[in-house]
Formats: sequence, structure tokens, C-alpha cells
Amino acid sequence: MKPYNKKLKQASRDLRNNMTEAEKLLWSRLRNKQILGLQFYRQKPILNYIVDFYCPAANLVIECDGSQHFTDEGLEADSLRDEVLAQLGLNVLRFDNGQVMGQINNVVEVIYRYCLDILTIESP
Repeated sequence: MKPYNKKLKQASRDLRNNMTEAEKLLWSRLRNKQILGLQFYRQKPILNYIVDFYCPAANLVIECDGSQHFTDEGLEADSLRDEVLAQLGLNVLRFDNGQVMGQINNVVEVIYRYCLDILTIESP
């Protein structure tokens, strides 16, 4: 289990109860081990962050980014966050909400291929 700030537990619960439409759509395709039998978690606290989706078996974080992520401040914060998560051995895949809403099959394919590659590398 990755370390997390216990003060974020309630905030992560609140986020699970108030997911964006893009997050709901992507969650419908990740839940119940639909991708290679892998377990994904939503709105998971890791360190001082709450990531949108997390798959421990693939060391993967998936983010659905709204418009606030494309400001100078948002891009800088995301870059720092990705670096910190990388220090834990996590890789981050980012999709903007438009991609998720308009090209869900392509998004799922990218996630599937990433997970397949990781599992293939880790297998002897």
C-alpha cells in the first residue's frame, strides 16, 4: 500500500460521491476488473494527493483532466505531482475530459495496452 495523508480520507470519499461525468464514464470501463482482471480504485489518496484512478498491480495512476489543468498553474502543479508520484514508482496517464467523453474506446485501449505491456515486462 502506498503512503497517504490520512486527512484526505474524507475528501476522497466526497470526490467518489461527486465524480465528473468523464470520471463516471471511465470508471464504468475500469471497475469490476474489466481490464486484464486488474483492480482499479477511484479517488485514491496517495501521499498528499488524491488521484482519480489507481491500479496497484500496474503501478498506474490515471487522471481525467478538466480545463483547470491546462492553465499555467495547473500544468505546473500536475508536472510536480507526476514527478512526486514517479518517485514512488508510479506512472501517470492523463486524458482530458473531452477525450474520455468523445473517444472512450480509444482511452480504454491506451490503458489496456499500457497494462498489458507492464504485465508482460514483469512476467518471467
